[in-house]
Amino acid sequence: MSSYKINEVFESLQGEGSYTGLPSIFVRLQGCPVGCPWCDTQHTWTVDPDFEKTSDSVMAEKQESNSWFEHSTEQLLDLFNRNGYVAKHIVITGGEPCLYDLTPITSQLIEKGYSVQIETSGTYEILAHQDTWVTVSPKVNMPGGKHVLVSAMQRANEIKHPVAMEKHIEELDSVLLLLGDSPKPNIYLQPISQQKRATELAIKTCIARNWRLSLQTHKFIGIE
Repeated sequence: MSSYKINEVFESLQGEGSYTGLPSIFVRLQGCPVGCPWCDTQHTWTVDPDFEKTSDSVMAEKQESNSWFEHSTEQLLDLFNRNGYVAKHIVITGGEPCLYDLTPITSQLIEKGYSVQIETSGTYEILAHQDTWVTVSPKVNMPGGKHVLVSAMQRANEIKHPVAMEKHIEELDSVLLLLGDSPKPNIYLQPISQQKRATELAIKTCIARNWRLSLQTHKFIGIE
């Protein structure tokens, strides 16, 4: 039975990309070696055995922490029920969720009638049910030294790229070359930290390239 190291589970609205506004259950997995400097979930980077706790203990925490618990899909479904979650869309995020083979969990969730989305850096092979929606946020030249994979880019249903300056557009252009002549999925630019300059750059580039703007809606309206 496959199990996963989980940092948090909560129900909210998806705030980014194609599914913006959709009620969703977020399952945040623990562990990420990519090392993005602006990451707002750095507490998920390390899987420290000293911080393994029960699911009840982790779910009761009111602040972000590097605590985690381990659950199978069956246990996770029971946790959804016990917490009264009603959303039918699951977002598996991290951390870097593709550190794990997500085929078992995505397959079981889809069989139970959920739609499933993965949010990944594109630096690990994506192992998931074929009907899983894959959001690749390609991480280029990060401190962890990981490279964006051709297979990840080709698997993407959407590409969501954080930007703050022109070099980030250039980095995105470089990874889009990995797609070759393959059809490109929807491309979203997301201003980093809602900075005015980053937002202006994203708007200008989206108009010029016929790309899409992704705002972190949940942060604007003050929800998790």
